[in-house]
Amino acid sequence: MENISTNPLPKRERQRPPTHKGIPHSQLGVQPVPEINEALFRLAFSLPDVLNRPTTISVPGARALWLADSVTPAHPEALVSGREFAHIHPDGSLHVALSAERAVEAFSKGWAEPHPAGRYLGIDGLVMLYTPQDQPELAVVWQLIAESYNYVTGRGLVPEMTTLSTEGGEA
Repeated sequence: MENISTNPLPKRERQRPPTHKGIPHSQLGVQPVPEINEALFRLAFSLPDVLNRPTTISVPGARALWLADSVTPAHPEALVSGREFAHIHPDGSLHVALSAERAVEAFSKGWAEPHPAGRYLGIDGLVMLYTPQDQPELAVVWQLIAESYNYVTGRGLVPEMTTLSTEGGEA
């Protein structure tokens, strides 16, 4: 099953953060909101068959969203290293693999920017999602993480809004 984006993205209200355009591709001067960042990690690693592992390609402290060996990827070309299809940086920004069309929309609505190595790696949908700073931003970032998961796995997971609570749980 191909991932079909059913919810148009809203326009992001905040300005894009400044970023380093080279490698490592990162935001500059953005601090995560602790409870939002904890919820981001809790949500990302609640995806079925996704393991929380150290990244194999990003900065120290980044955590990889790693597909379990039991999953046959629908888009193996979107795996950036090993079975890593996304990772979360310590500042709460993420690199994820989206469909090329959804990546263009995420960029045009202010949620993401293309990864400078995306075209070189042959992953046109590789983007950096900016650090969510509040619940509404977290909801959109969570939707995009779930869409990345669906794109890579071929599954049709619908992220539940009820999982967005920032109370309780562990990161």
